[in-house]
Amino acid sequence: MDEGLKEKLGAAAYHHAAFAADYDRYRPRPPAALLELLPRLAGVDRPRLVVDLGSGTGLSTRLWAGSAEEVIGVEMNDAMREFAEQATDAPNVRYIGGLAHATGLPDASADLVTAAQSLQWMELDRVMPEIARILRPGGVFCAYNYFRLQTTDWKATMAFDRYHGPLTELVRERGYERPQFPSEPGELDADGHFREVRDTVLHSLEEGDGERLLGFALSEGNVRVLLEQGVSEEAIGLDRLRAACAELRAPVPWWVGYQVWLCLK
Repeated sequence: MDEGLKEKLGAAAYHHAAFAADYDRYRPRPPAALLELLPRLAGVDRPRLVVDLGSGTGLSTRLWAGSAEEVIGVEMNDAMREFAEQATDAPNVRYIGGLAHATGLPDASADLVTAAQSLQWMELDRVMPEIARILRPGGVFCAYNYFRLQTTDWKATMAFDRYHGPLTELVRERGYERPQFPSEPGELDADGHFREVRDTVLHSLEEGDGERLLGFALSEGNVRVLLEQGVSEEAIGLDRLRAACAELRAPVPWWVGYQVWLCLK
């Protein structure tokens, strides 16, 4: 296990079994548009193999169960991977323990490689050559992170947004800098492993009530870091978010925006 990554994930509370269950229950699902977009970009109707790096609880891995011949999730965190194995019943989906930059998979074996909410945890100078190695020519790598949530409830949406600013500053003050999702093409492919690298924006549409919105907030690593360090909910701003969520008793639509990186081998 990469000790540096182990330390970062541990600091963000990802090693707790209870955290995995909350993560899987409350986090947004991947945008379904990926199921249509990525195979077409890779020139196939049904991918032979999809590899999901940093697969966590399997949310982004199970997505492909009905659309690919084989799906492999790669996850180094035991608690997250064990939850994924229990939550997955599709016979064509399996998980392997290991690091994203050392998958052990054969050369040119994958049509698609994905990384959902996980690329920021990886060392790009190590993982990008590995992705290029396991992708076949014409295959596609897709990394995506959510960056915006909009619900039809103004009060709850604004409360969710407003607590993120102080949260980020509190984490920084305590010496923990959260890894950042790449913002420029050069960050992904400095060594020219891919023919094309570009970004786009997608969204998913689902729904949730106040319980889910609060659970979503509590499933974020920054929040867990601060709470485990003894910072109060009032200092973080969770008290105001709790109050807004308490009034959101019925599910409402959620529009979740995603930044998406696309790399063509």
